[in-house]
Amino acid sequence: MAMRHSVVLDVKRCRGCTTCIKCCPTEAIRVRGRRATILPDRCIDCGSCIRICPHKAIKSVGDSLDILNNYQYCVALPEPALYGQFHHLDSVDIVLSALLKIGFHKVYEVAKAAELISDYERQTITSGVSKATPQISSSCPTVLRLIRMRFPKLIGHVANTVLPMELAAILARREAEQETGLPPEKIGVFAIVPCSSKVTAARSPEGLEHPVLDGAFAIRDIYLRLLTPMKELEEVLPLSEAGIMGIGWATCGGESAARLGERCASVDGIQNVIQMLEGIEDGRLPEADFLELSACTQGCVGGCFNVENPYAAKLRLKGLMKGLPVSRNRFRLPEEERGVVCRDKELQYLPTFVLDQDRGVAFSKLLQIQELEEHLPGLHCGSCGAPSCRAFAEDVVLGRASEDDCIFKVRERMRSMTGSKAEADDYLPPPFRRRQEPDK
Repeated sequence: MAMRHSVVLDVKRCRGCTTCIKCCPTEAIRVRGRRATILPDRCIDCGSCIRICPHKAIKSVGDSLDILNNYQYCVALPEPALYGQFHHLDSVDIVLSALLKIGFHKVYEVAKAAELISDYERQTITSGVSKATPQISSSCPTVLRLIRMRFPKLIGHVANTVLPMELAAILARREAEQETGLPPEKIGVFAIVPCSSKVTAARSPEGLEHPVLDGAFAIRDIYLRLLTPMKELEEVLPLSEAGIMGIGWATCGGESAARLGERCASVDGIQNVIQMLEGIEDGRLPEADFLELSACTQGCVGGCFNVENPYAAKLRLKGLMKGLPVSRNRFRLPEEERGVVCRDKELQYLPTFVLDQDRGVAFSKLLQIQELEEHLPGLHCGSCGAPSCRAFAEDVVLGRASEDDCIFKVRERMRSMTGSKAEADDYLPPPFRRRQEPDK
């Protein structure tokens, strides 16, 4: 079954400018026929293309709030990044109380689940049961998919825990069933998320056999719905059940701090994450025990679904955490129930970049790609619609492009036909034409 991605292309807005193809960390975008296309098997929903597209042609979409009508009882799972979007917010309870005014019957904080995961991780460290070091956080779906795709040797380093929103969904549904007596299919559990990758993860989880969420809403959509109810609240209910550790997960470094470990490193930004993963793969980071990797700048507060600057949101979260207890959920899960924190399936390698299932055929295609690449200019200009000459050669061999898509190859052919460099250069766009010598 094909993955349903949340990053989509608006063909009507696309101008075929090729701006997006350079920023994609997995080379998942091509421009053909003056329109961009996204290769779904390579997309990791990181949102880099969304931020850089000058025409707003690439966007990410969450679920529609209309799906609340399909359930008798609806539970909201707000990510802690939501709290940092509001100016002059005095208490998290104001946001949680307002969520009950816009169609939800119950609120279960993802920050609470994050504290439960942190507690489990601390217990794991204490007991000495851990994976290969350095251990890599499993909290960012984009990083998980990136590792499965580009760094399969590091799969064994990934922590065995589920996403905080997934744990929150499991526990919230249990509580809702006990409180209402309704069957599970009548209860809708929805995450309020800061980024596109978590919408995709809600539909197609990386570490679970079956989805545990019924949908995921973008923070920006819920933010607009909350503004009026927050101002009109008559009573603020004491609903918050998370402390500093849980809310801190919204920013890069929060998970590391919650582990209470000393040999932790926190990295944000997809390109920085890739450099770090390359270093681990080459054995260049032996001194770290734990790596917290966030695809977005400053962590979840930098997700493409947020409305505020990530640095401003981080500052507001620091203000909200003043006066809160360090954690409200230490040792809250009984020993026999701690398995709910762990994945129920192992991460598997995604053979996205495999040229062919038959090794002989794949090797033959590899030789063709290398041969074609040697005859390309190596400028990686993007005029062919691919991010690099290597990617273009691969597209040609795999039938996704023609050699004529390279303007330099066309110029070579025209030069051989006309015998004139000037006439051949006329087929190049102005930036690539040879400068004419000034008249003497």
